[in-house]
This record gives sequence, C-alpha cells and structure tokens, in this order.
Amino acid sequence: MHLDFTLVAELLALGMCTGFLAGLLGIGGGMLMVPFMTLILSARGVDASLAVKMAIATSMATILFTSISSVRAHHQRGAVRWDIVRRLAPGIVLGGLLAGAGVFSLLKGTTLALVFAVFVTFSATQMLLDRKPAPTRQMPGTAGSLGAGGVIGFISGLVGAGGGFISVPFMSWCNVSMHNAVATSAALGFPIALANTVGYVVGGWSMPSPLPGALGYLWLPGLAIIAIASVTTAPLGARTAHAMNIKQLKKVFACTLYGLAAYMFYKSMG
Repeated sequence: MHLDFTLVAELLALGMCTGFLAGLLGIGGGMLMVPFMTLILSARGVDASLAVKMAIATSMATILFTSISSVRAHHQRGAVRWDIVRRLAPGIVLGGLLAGAGVFSLLKGTTLALVFAVFVTFSATQMLLDRKPAPTRQMPGTAGSLGAGGVIGFISGLVGAGGGFISVPFMSWCNVSMHNAVATSAALGFPIALANTVGYVVGGWSMPSPLPGALGYLWLPGLAIIAIASVTTAPLGARTAHAMNIKQLKKVFACTLYGLAAYMFYKSMG
C-alpha cells in the first residue's frame, strides 16, 4: 500500500479532526481515529481483523503527540488537576502494559471492535444521563486510584483511546468539574499512550509486517502524518472547550461517541 495523494489527504484530514477533538473533549482523538483508520485500511485491502488492530495501535501512538499539545493549552488555563494525574498514572501504566503487550495480541480484531463499541456506548450513556454525584463523593485514596487507573489503562489499550471515555465520566462522578475532568483526561492520555504503545510493539514484534513501515502493530507512515496534523488543531479544541458551557460539552461528547460506537459494532459483525 503506497502513500498516494488521496491516502495522505485522508490521513491529514483525520489528524486535524482528531486533534481538535482531543482538545475539545479530552478523549485523545482515538474514539474518532480508530473507526476511520479501520475504514481507510480496510478499503485498501488490509484484512478487516488486522485493520482493526493496526488502527487501534496507530491511534494510541498518535495520542503521545496530541496529548502534549492539548494539555499545554489546558494547563495554561489552570484546568489540569495534576494531583489526580499523579495518583492515577501508576495504575494506568500497569494496566496499559498488560493490555498492549498481552491481551491485545491474543484477541481477534472483531472482538476488539465489539469491546470498543460496548464501552463507548456505556460511557456516552452515562454522560448523557447527567446523573448528579453524591455531594460527599470524592476521588478515591491511593489503593482505589491504583485500581481505577489500572482499569482505565487496560480498557484504553484494548480500544486504542486516550481513556477520556472512562476517565471523564469517572472524574465527573467523583465531583470533579467537567472542565477540570476534560483537561485532566488530556494529561492522562500521555502515560496511557506510552504504556500501550510499548505493549503494541512488543506484542506484534514477531508478526510478519503486513504493511510497509509497520513496527509491530504500529503503522509508522500513518502515525507520522496524523501526528503532524493533529498537534496543530488540539490547542484550538482546548480553547473551544473553555468557551462552551458544561451541558453543551456533555452533549457533544455523548453524541460523538454514539456515532462511532455504531460503526465499530458494525465492524464487529464482520
């Protein structure tokens, strides 16, 4: 598969959109990137099951770049809760390594697509229902944060997302304001992406290279193009997030996830 003009244009457009969403919703862009990259690879002859895996792995790797760009914009506004980042990060790394280096390579691509669809639908529903948390509920202590981080890192590794679809509703449930939750989720995207990217390379190291430029399950040419495009639009998404009210942000978050979950559920039937 060669990098023709059409393919490069598609990847650039995808990168710009996912970068914007990374800043706007704190979701790392993976929720958009995985379905569309699966479509791009499948349309060019890559086996559907493998296309899902490569889309997930490449999507996760781009979050290394979009997270840095997005979190800088949020940090300048003082919105990142770094105390929460420090407490959740150790569990996230452990969960991400377990998913990326172990479980990911054992599961079929269609199974991963179904996992993606189920968890995204659940998260979108929780956000759309807008249930009010108990006034006394707070972020958990050290052991609870380690466990919560582990779950976020593990599930993120299976679906190739920055964890915002779990961490934003979780933090909101613990009475963290929506704007702080989105900004903190963007910061959590980096340890999630780093741990899982290492896992994807290790887990797919012995796999015959299905595409030119592949490293394990990572597709490096696609990664480079999307990363360049996404870092330019992530700050714009972050500025837009701070200009919107909380109810608008939750609706955008939920509706976006519903549409992408529907597509990946369709792919899981293949």
